[in-house]
Amino acid sequence: MVRQVDELNMLQPTVIKQLQTIYEKNRMAHAYIFEGEKGTGKREVMTFFVKLLLCENSTKNVPCETCRNCRRVESGNHPNIQQVEPDGQFIKIDQIRDLISEMAMTGVESGRKIYVLHHADKLNTASANMLLKFLEEPDGEVTAILLTEQIQGILPTIRSRCQHIKFSTIPKNILMQRLIENGVTHSMASTVSMMTNDLETAISLAGEERFVHARKTVLKLVEIVRKNVHEALLIVHEDWLPSFKEKSEMEQALDLLLFAYRDIVAIKANPEAACTYPDMLQMFKEIALQTTYERLSTQMQAVLQARANLQRNMNRALLMEQLMLNLQEGYTIV
Repeated sequence: MVRQVDELNMLQPTVIKQLQTIYEKNRMAHAYIFEGEKGTGKREVMTFFVKLLLCENSTKNVPCETCRNCRRVESGNHPNIQQVEPDGQFIKIDQIRDLISEMAMTGVESGRKIYVLHHADKLNTASANMLLKFLEEPDGEVTAILLTEQIQGILPTIRSRCQHIKFSTIPKNILMQRLIENGVTHSMASTVSMMTNDLETAISLAGEERFVHARKTVLKLVEIVRKNVHEALLIVHEDWLPSFKEKSEMEQALDLLLFAYRDIVAIKANPEAACTYPDMLQMFKEIALQTTYERLSTQMQAVLQARANLQRNMNRALLMEQLMLNLQEGYTIV
């Protein structure tokens, strides 16, 4: 577990310290909400915390991993632990009724009982109200852990009875390292880690032919627009508009375009700056030398304006034609 604890400490140092302090000082609450984006390690940290609470031989606030309880938690076979996932769209009242019944059974072992609700924001009104009653009047030594990406979806009356543990986003360097370990190139890892903080989503995106093409199209446009606006307009009509037919695809492409100009600003300030597109470093250095901060700021504003116009459902061809002229001339037309 030493290596795993080190990894969790890198992912969520504040959360791990918080939970270890709770354990060390024996200040257990009846219920916790673990809130964080997808991919921030909520499940892994929950498993660590549950092991710590039940471990027979913990040392320095770290579970031993070898005792009977630690092994049963790891295998998912500990009789004092119940985990509930949504049944379809919701966690239903029957699931909470069954959970309460399991918690009250005399057949389970003595000691702390723990129940975990995954996607706790999926509780429907009836199941939330039943859970609320159980939270207020737990039967014996019971600990609840509610995991969620959307804390506002949980009833305020439930939130007020839980200790809130907030998970931070994964540090970019750790996400990059994990992506590279999973076979993603450094350049692509740099790009997808700007698009999402979730490892699985990032790996999926990196392997998506549509995303690879989007990245290539955006960078081609950055290179051409500074040289020849007419050629850039040709690329818009022949490649950009046919490639990004859906609004979400166009949004993503404009985000990728904005990241390119941010890279150029960063390189102009520091040639060794970390980039979204490290494979374009040489070209971006050339552009940075040939332009001013003022113009780059105007170009980024032009991309942001195009994104705003997209939300207003402006004609896509007109939107992109205007953007090309703005990027080439270095001024915006509102």
